[in-house]
Amino acid sequence: MTISIGDKIPNLRVATTQNESLALRDLFKTGSTKNLVLYFYPKDNTPGCTTEGQDFTAAYPDFQAANTEVIGCSRETIRQHQNFINKYDFAFDLISDPEEELCDAMGVMKEKSMYGKKYIGIERSTFVFNAKGELVHEVRKVKVKGHVDEILEVVKTL
Repeated sequence: MTISIGDKIPNLRVATTQNESLALRDLFKTGSTKNLVLYFYPKDNTPGCTTEGQDFTAAYPDFQAANTEVIGCSRETIRQHQNFINKYDFAFDLISDPEEELCDAMGVMKEKSMYGKKYIGIERSTFVFNAKGELVHEVRKVKVKGHVDEILEVVKTL
């Protein structure tokens, strides 16, 4: 299953660094005015993923001013995520998805190739949900440079 523009955020319960168990739809309870940027990245402590997290952290006050929360997601454990957050002082929460439930629901697991060896991994992707929990924008095969600025411009229009 893959999510499409206009679909609601998956009705899944996830583990986060701030909350042992979070129902994603609870982020959009009646009366909520917050939008959500949910971004997926391959692996903690790798150059591109670190840069992306640092870019989202630098722009976090601007996202907050635009009524938008930011959450990152990859397959590492909560402990690995917490170390990643602490090391780089990220301003937002990370979701641990070792069973790839959320990754599968969002359609970010793709065949990749490194040094001629094929494997399945997370395709760097970003999804923007409005305050009703509806997907309004997605970017797949993200290139890190300039990406956060692009997403910030999108949320400013919501």
